[in-house]
Amino acid sequence: MEETKRELTIHLPASVVQDIFGQFDVYARKIEASFGVSLMTRDGAIKVAGPEERVDEAGKVINQLAELSEKGKTLDEQSVNYAISLGHDHVPFRMSGMDEHIICHTLAGKPIVPKTLGQENYVNAIKEHMITFGLGPAGTGKTYLAMAMGITAFKNHDVDRIILTRPAIEAGENLGFLPGDLQSKVDPYLRPLYDALYEIMGAESFLKHTERGLIEVAPLAYMRGRTLDRAFIILDEAQNTTPAQMKMFLTRIGFGSKVVITGDMTQKDLPAGSVSGLTIAVRVIKKISEIAVCELTSLDVVRHPLVQKIVDAYERFESSSGGKYNDNKHRGNRSRRSSSGA
Repeated sequence: MEETKRELTIHLPASVVQDIFGQFDVYARKIEASFGVSLMTRDGAIKVAGPEERVDEAGKVINQLAELSEKGKTLDEQSVNYAISLGHDHVPFRMSGMDEHIICHTLAGKPIVPKTLGQENYVNAIKEHMITFGLGPAGTGKTYLAMAMGITAFKNHDVDRIILTRPAIEAGENLGFLPGDLQSKVDPYLRPLYDALYEIMGAESFLKHTERGLIEVAPLAYMRGRTLDRAFIILDEAQNTTPAQMKMFLTRIGFGSKVVITGDMTQKDLPAGSVSGLTIAVRVIKKISEIAVCELTSLDVVRHPLVQKIVDAYERFESSSGGKYNDNKHRGNRSRRSSSGA
């Protein structure tokens, strides 16, 4: 059965049309390829032609991008890709309201805002729950947004201190002997947390609050035996905890505290055969209403668009291989070549 064709005309200011089409029409070509439609601009309007359902989907994407542009937002590849992804999901969406929820500003004055619907749900969950699990691939802003929420709570006197922690596990390689005192040995594992703190509040302010004990960055082992009241606590890289470590951490939480636990189950650095404490915790606490579990996806990746493609490619590969990595096929080819050359 042949698809019904139609044409949709969307009237927009010339400057908005130019933003949506992008330099050398790069965004327009992306929309055309994604939905199988053709775009033309004439007399202050965008004309979308193609199969009826596809035209409607592309029209929704164009209207969303137009709303962003009319509010003075700069359209970039990430926002266009995200609008296209949502357009394919056949669900109502509105992108322009997300960046109105400013969490805080960086030291340079840049506003920190949720950039995807998944990130917005994550931020709202942190506001509304005592404990929030943020799960998802690299680049989805799990740690950075949690850090921004923690600094905001601290500045608003909702909490008395910020505690940032992560398990000190080497990421797939043996770093060997590290010189210096104990803090020097664990600092490399905590560097991503320092980087985010410096960007948001500045090194000078961070050091001042650290000296007063109001901000603490420490490996997870330091949490044992403590009770943490009126603190904003972030456990980063939680996929590298053991079940015992995770239970220890969750039972440290005191009155007036808020906790965010972030992790990516595809990037475990635990010994082979070990069970992640994050996996067990999500199963154990899933029915506790005061705890939120937010699952971010590759759609929420806000780094370079290539990162989203890499995440998707790995997900497809791991799904097809059952999550196992091996090069047996490659070694087999190499062996055959060696045998034939003997």
